[in-house]
Amino acid sequence: MKLNELETLKKDRKRRGRGPGSGNGKTSGKGQKGQNARSGGGVRPGFEGGQLPLYRRLSKRGFNNYNFQTVYATVNVGDLERFEEGTVVTKKLLIESGLVKKELDGIKILGNGELTKKLTVKANKFSSTAKTKIENVGGTTEVI
Repeated sequence: MKLNELETLKKDRKRRGRGPGSGNGKTSGKGQKGQNARSGGGVRPGFEGGQLPLYRRLSKRGFNNYNFQTVYATVNVGDLERFEEGTVVTKKLLIESGLVKKELDGIKILGNGELTKKLTVKANKFSSTAKTKIENVGGTTEVI
């Protein structure tokens, strides 16, 4: 047996526009009028009807670190004023008090606002202004 003798390879091609009986006469399966009925008609590959095509919506080259960046939940020094003097402010306490909704990749204390109470603050990161404001009042900062 040879490949050219196989029955599956002996299928006739579709002959378009050949009279009654073929089922592909008159408009040859292209319908009535329109861009796709014309010779050479149709749109180029990748065309999406005027919508910005996928190949233009995607970034072209290079590495983007956006998906891998470290995102901290932020708390300002001024927000820590609600705690009593001498309190040890931890991750758990910040979440319970409602200052932090989601922990994300950690908690960062920022220096916006004023602090008058002596606190021990434990967090993943501190801005330099937050650190100085906490320590100026007599509190301590501890990086977890």
